[in-house]
Amino acid sequence: MLTAQVSISPEPAAKIPSLPAPQDVISLLKQNIDWYHQISQEDQITADPGDVLFVDQGRQTATEALRLAFDFARADAQLLGPEASGQSRAGSGGHYDSLLHSAQAADDEVKQTQAELDSDKKNLATARGANRKKLQSTVDELQSELALAQDRSQTLHKLVQFISGSSGSGGNLSTEIDQLQRTVPELQTMPQSQTQSQAKGAAPVAAEATANKRPVSSGAVSVIEDLFSLSHAAGILKRRIEATDALTRAAQKVRAPLIAEVASVSQQGEQAAKAADTSDPAQLDQLRSQLDTLNARFKQASTVLLPLSKQQVMFELYKNNLTRWRDVIMAEYAAALRRMLLRLTIIGIVILIFFILAETWRRAVFRYVHDPRRRYQFLLLRRIVLWCAIAITIGFALANEIGSIATFAGLITAGIAVALQNVIMAIAGYFFLIGKYGVRVGDRVQISGVTGDVIDIGLIRLHLMELGGTGIERQPTGRVVVFSNAVVFQPTASFFKQIPGTNFVWHEVSLTLAPESDYSVAEQRVLGAVEKVYADYRGQIEEQYREMERSLDISSPPPKPRSQLRVMQGGLEVVVRYPVALERAMEIDDRVTRELLKSLAQPPKLRLVGTGTPNIQPVAADQAA
Repeated sequence: MLTAQVSISPEPAAKIPSLPAPQDVISLLKQNIDWYHQISQEDQITADPGDVLFVDQGRQTATEALRLAFDFARADAQLLGPEASGQSRAGSGGHYDSLLHSAQAADDEVKQTQAELDSDKKNLATARGANRKKLQSTVDELQSELALAQDRSQTLHKLVQFISGSSGSGGNLSTEIDQLQRTVPELQTMPQSQTQSQAKGAAPVAAEATANKRPVSSGAVSVIEDLFSLSHAAGILKRRIEATDALTRAAQKVRAPLIAEVASVSQQGEQAAKAADTSDPAQLDQLRSQLDTLNARFKQASTVLLPLSKQQVMFELYKNNLTRWRDVIMAEYAAALRRMLLRLTIIGIVILIFFILAETWRRAVFRYVHDPRRRYQFLLLRRIVLWCAIAITIGFALANEIGSIATFAGLITAGIAVALQNVIMAIAGYFFLIGKYGVRVGDRVQISGVTGDVIDIGLIRLHLMELGGTGIERQPTGRVVVFSNAVVFQPTASFFKQIPGTNFVWHEVSLTLAPESDYSVAEQRVLGAVEKVYADYRGQIEEQYREMERSLDISSPPPKPRSQLRVMQGGLEVVVRYPVALERAMEIDDRVTRELLKSLAQPPKLRLVGTGTPNIQPVAADQAA
């Protein structure tokens, strides 16, 4: 245990009234201990070797300051002497005082009984006869009385010692100081010479610590974390500086009377020294006595004042260390804030460039792409590319390292690919559906045996308005059929659609003539009737044909009605194929039927075999080819 060795034993008349009271000493010691224990907060904000050096320096300085506080307390306790014990027990109540008085009374009784016993034993040695026998009885009785008094005194002293040791306010000032010192293990293990040498050599270490800065973070997330941690560290150091200032003010309040005492004694000594120059021998003896008293008072005050003055120096060193540390942290905070602002500015500029390019892309599409379908595809691709580029830019800006984001992206991609396999296939199928030879709203398609008109093409799903019926009589059923876009990748799913740019199909009309009929006249009448109807919508079909040639980059004969003769068992079959616009198929077929019946009724009238009426039906895909 570290103890301050004070060898001054002044006369009671020389004791100064300005010595701190025991309760003030204990209060100041508790403030110092609380302040010292709070130094553990600094360990929580160490992030690099420079911070560790600051913490070590601060701990060494704080330990030395606390040791000086205990030196001051012990010096004050020694000067106060027994008065400190009485004052320190003043708050324990009358029970302890009565117990202490009882112990003292028991001690006095033991001393009186022992003195009386010794006197009787001395008389017993010279006594004779009946007097000796009476003295012997008295001696025996006194020995029993002495044994009882000693037992009572020992019991009372043990009880006083127990209360003094178990209660902080029950013992004297030195005991309380020792109990408080045991709450600081660092003072028990670290020699005084080591704390002083470490405190003296700590300043160069702190200067070296300023060069050991924490590593610079590259990712925006890490920079934000650094900003929060640096702000938290600066706040802790600020509170430690404020706590040190408060403790310094408390110590200065205790020092003030001692400083005033030293100044007063010094002034009185100077006046006594000046008076000695003009004094006679009798006055010199009086001045010498006065100077001796002043010297004793000065030694008392300086013995108590010196540790507090040294402690003030330690507080300044500790505060300067915290200030330098906080300056380093605030410099790092400013640098991190500049990096963050610069990174955000760069990200903002890059994203602005992306939006400018996207706007340029959009204007170019509206200027150079006139097909609404192709325009929609380019605009959709523009949105996808724009947001993917923004997401990648933000991802790289937030990542600490490119390798980490690549690894993270790989793991995330693998998980998404497994969990959303069907969705990913549907999204991929969407780009096949909207491709150059894909489908668009209004196209008639056949998927897995379901025929319908496309009413919506989503990123995941394809919606069809189902058409029911057979042959040429296809009408909406009132139901909407939904297919996943991934159907384009299914080998068993049959997917048929119109040729890009066209909206017509081939129908054929057939009739069987009697064997004796003139086939040339029959073929001419049937073909003429179909061509008469076809003439009304020829321009629409030819326009679709030219669009087909442009989109497919092929050249083929233009669509028009064509006739074909077949020799059958029952007669001669005339077949005429003609293109029909899908939206007018039923109307056109009805008009063709009516025109055929008119042409057959003209003279010479043609005789039909079989049902006797023309048969109109769609041309199968293999036959149309």
